[in-house]
Amino acid sequence: MAQNNQQFEQISPDKFKIVGGRSDENEKLADKSVSFWKEVILRFSQNKLAIFGLIALVVITLLAIFVPVFSPYSYREQLGLYNAAPSAAHWFGTDDLGRDVFVRVWQGARISLFIGITAAIIDLIIGVIWGSISGLAGGRLDNIMMRIADVLSAVPYLLVVIILLVVLQPGLLPMIIALSITGWINMARIVRGEVLSIKNQEYVLAARTLGANTGHLIMRHLVPNALGAILVTMTLTIPSAIFTEAFLSYLGLGVPAPRASWGTMASEGNKALTSAPWRLFFPAFFISLTIFAFNAVGDGLRDALDPKLRK
Repeated sequence: MAQNNQQFEQISPDKFKIVGGRSDENEKLADKSVSFWKEVILRFSQNKLAIFGLIALVVITLLAIFVPVFSPYSYREQLGLYNAAPSAAHWFGTDDLGRDVFVRVWQGARISLFIGITAAIIDLIIGVIWGSISGLAGGRLDNIMMRIADVLSAVPYLLVVIILLVVLQPGLLPMIIALSITGWINMARIVRGEVLSIKNQEYVLAARTLGANTGHLIMRHLVPNALGAILVTMTLTIPSAIFTEAFLSYLGLGVPAPRASWGTMASEGNKALTSAPWRLFFPAFFISLTIFAFNAVGDGLRDALDPKLRK
């Protein structure tokens, strides 16, 4: 015993110093706590593709807001220059009616983004409510609600949207209603899965024991803890809605003239592909860029929320 004590006394204090940096700096780092969402933001900021997508979306949104306001031309104004090539006066050229394509692209961006984001918000609201109630209730009610969702999802999505637009007549509101009629199902399934995984956690059971009603449980405990999955799904729903709107507008089921979305402009530009290719190129380019940017942000957000998904 005395020999062991003697060996311990021979160990110098410097053997207990923290390796790799000064001890005071390491203590500060150890004391510094990082919240979950700060960590998510930090991980997201390290994804260069996601940051590019976010910057692209900000730029596109700002141009859609301000270009139609400050441009010397109106999106419906006929300037007398028919199918003029891009120039210093008209950056994206003009169309067959002499309208400035640059202004019309950003006026169309307003409509495409508005339809896509509004439809996604409606999907979010319906999906969160439906999925939360179904997952929290469980049992027979859960089976009935999810069977209804299964029946609706079994019908081809585009077929439902096209039939509704034919019945309701093309327009801004009918387009949003048509895109939202079954678009909420994916959100509902994801939210239900999240609720099923957390509804038996101790804090939820404690809230139930204290008499919390269904609305309180959903808004205060279930939805906040499923927020990551909801945000990712929301981010990936918007480009899907934008693409569907562009496709339907290309078929002639979009907003009526003289208003135009990117899909309407692409349809008009396709008719003049050989004589004025810029009329198709610019709307098609911004449709592709916007969808790519939203998907990049959604993938980056998903990887930031779950580091195990990162490659």
